[in-house]
Amino acid sequence: MTADARRLFVAAQLSVGTVNSLAAAAETLARRARDARVDLRFVAPANYHVTVRFLGQTRSDAIPAIQDALDAAVVDATPHKLRTTRLGAFGSLDKARVVWAGVEEPTGQLAAIAKRVEDACVRLGFVPEPRPFHAHVTIARLRETLPVREVVLPVAEQMFGDTRIDAITLFESETKSQGSVYREIHRSAFKPASECQTGPLNLGASNTSSEHSEDVDSDDGWPRGPR
Repeated sequence: MTADARRLFVAAQLSVGTVNSLAAAAETLARRARDARVDLRFVAPANYHVTVRFLGQTRSDAIPAIQDALDAAVVDATPHKLRTTRLGAFGSLDKARVVWAGVEEPTGQLAAIAKRVEDACVRLGFVPEPRPFHAHVTIARLRETLPVREVVLPVAEQMFGDTRIDAITLFESETKSQGSVYREIHRSAFKPASECQTGPLNLGASNTSSEHSEDVDSDDGWPRGPR
């Protein structure tokens, strides 16, 4: 790993209303978890997002090519709405590692953009993502696999709000004493192809470190290994 490596991911940001609704649900979950003696580590509401692609530890000199790839991935994408609704868990309510809020995407646009981003990342030398794209918002993580059915199921059927998606964002995740802090590096706004000035992607040798393939979890807690 080089000294200038940075932990990166690509995400869609959520509306303020959706974040506030999710934060209220997290408070309810926290009370239920305390009563059930389940140790949930909750994500700060400021960090709620929908992950498009986790990149992991990445050399700083790869960032310009990644930015170009993201700009190209959203060519001709149009703003659309996502609905954040229901609560669940990876791998299941009975053997959970992550508690999440689901995302409904009727247009399928974000999934299509995620596929373009994935293809571009692989061309840039990133290890292929082994799992299909599954839009979600991580609410909490567990230190060990535990059942959370008693905590989550009674409050699972909720609607948290709509978000207008008009861009995807490249973030850097920095670990601080108070937890992870996300810093925006680049925003790729949706716009027609006629407005885009993006040049050809730099598709040379791998821009990632060999350590990338060894990351156990994505930045939002979704386990990367096989089920």
